[in-house]
Amino acid sequence: MNEMFLPLRNGGELVADALKIHGVKKVFCVPGESFLPILDALSRAQDEIEVIVCRHEASAAHMAQAYSRLTGQPGVCLVTRGPGITQASIGLHTAAQDSTPLIMLVGQIDSGFTGREAWQEIDIVQMFQTVVKRVAQVDRIERIPEIISRSFHSAVSGRPGPCIVALPEDLLYKKAQIQDLGKYQKTLTTALMSDLESLQQKLLSAKNPVLILGGSDWSESSLKDIQIFSENFELPVCTGFRRQDLFDNTHRLYCGPLGPGVNPNLVKRICNADLIIAVGSRLSETSTSAYSLIKAPRPIQQFIHVHPDSQELGRVFQADLLIQSSLCEFARYASSLKPKGKMLWTASAEHAHSEYQATLIPTNTPGDVNFGSIVRWLSNNLPSNSIITNGAGNYTSWVHRFYQHRHFNTQLAPTSGTMGYGIPAAIAAKITYPERTVICFAGDGCFMMSEKELATAKQYKLPIVFIIVNNSMYGSIRMHQEINFPGQVFATSLENPDFVLLAQAYGLQGYRVTKTEQFESIFNLAVESETGAVIELQTDPEAITPSATLSSLRNSAISKV
Repeated sequence: MNEMFLPLRNGGELVADALKIHGVKKVFCVPGESFLPILDALSRAQDEIEVIVCRHEASAAHMAQAYSRLTGQPGVCLVTRGPGITQASIGLHTAAQDSTPLIMLVGQIDSGFTGREAWQEIDIVQMFQTVVKRVAQVDRIERIPEIISRSFHSAVSGRPGPCIVALPEDLLYKKAQIQDLGKYQKTLTTALMSDLESLQQKLLSAKNPVLILGGSDWSESSLKDIQIFSENFELPVCTGFRRQDLFDNTHRLYCGPLGPGVNPNLVKRICNADLIIAVGSRLSETSTSAYSLIKAPRPIQQFIHVHPDSQELGRVFQADLLIQSSLCEFARYASSLKPKGKMLWTASAEHAHSEYQATLIPTNTPGDVNFGSIVRWLSNNLPSNSIITNGAGNYTSWVHRFYQHRHFNTQLAPTSGTMGYGIPAAIAAKITYPERTVICFAGDGCFMMSEKELATAKQYKLPIVFIIVNNSMYGSIRMHQEINFPGQVFATSLENPDFVLLAQAYGLQGYRVTKTEQFESIFNLAVESETGAVIELQTDPEAITPSATLSSLRNSAISKV
């Protein structure tokens, strides 16, 4: 288009128009004076882009990350310079370790003040280049569409991840006639037919194979293809840490999740496997139990690794077969592979599922509130498309063990082990899918890191049920403290507010459960509340995991001294 016919727009309008072109429907932010022109432009684009105002930048980033997880589209977060971007950085780290596409737009200091330590100045490029996939600071208004476009392309390519665009304040006020760019395109890589033939041959000669699913960038259709692949070859399937919704947990081939508290029978199965096929997962320290299940850099088992990013293949593990492929493309072709005759391990695969089912029986734990029984009740009674969110802490071991995910996009849990994630993730989930039940689990320490976002839930009229597991301590840290320094309790105890009154102060319903049998009736009230509700579970501090008490861990540690 001839420049003389282009509209005269300021930098803020260029940003807003670029977001519309790239298909952005929601922006999560904490407002800052450094990007007022963007807010002004977004105020005129409310029919196309909804702006969700949060109470803390970390929560805004986590909402954008959770939204991306649920939709498959890049989440967009808008924060200010200095304190804003540093507080949002935890969300960048979460997105990086979760392989989630995220665009962080940052209002930056006036470009003419760079290097003078201006008010709230941070060298964003230097500070964050090791955290995100790409970080750039716009130097001229003419480059706003270009740099935003490049960031969207980078965020969704290969292994997805977060990108930062820093926007100097003066450029957002400046006006120019500039051509827009088109919407980002997501490129796909496809496995070579020779690789698929090699995979098939290795499968046909195996005796004890295991399929591990993980990573991001999946879709419902690609996971259906993976299920067909697993059924064709009768493959036992396990999921990486906090990736349980990648495979129907009730399916006869599902053998459980990896991560802390992994089923000992699953550990044996993986260690004794003669072939491991890892699809999508980068097989982190957590999923591999500190690289004990799958040895780094050379696994004992024959190992096939499928991943969309060449930079991940061979980075940690040397494999017998490396396949670079977009997950949807691999799944599509893998579903067409056929076995030759009956698989020798069919009975073993079905036995693996029965071993997993045995772990679903709630264990006996100290105190009047059995959290395992509560999670199992929810698993059996919630709609199967309910979305479950949580942050980090030992309470999550009950959630991951006793709740069964039946559908894709029903689990929002950070693989980075980020505290405070559950509340903002639940808000993003309810905004994205208002018709679905959303349940947030949080420990008392985890809850208090983002409880201010209850105000956001109330403001946007989001009826979410927040379940607080209150044992008056940082549970996971106390556990490790007792293991390593038995009896030396320090800096891990908590004095909490009255959570019922706190919920009511935010305008939500508040309930307290002191006995397991109280939960069902209280939950039924909470889930029907139009304002949302907080349920506090008062659990015994001794109940530190589903299978251990604090005292048993302490005594075991003392006996080894």
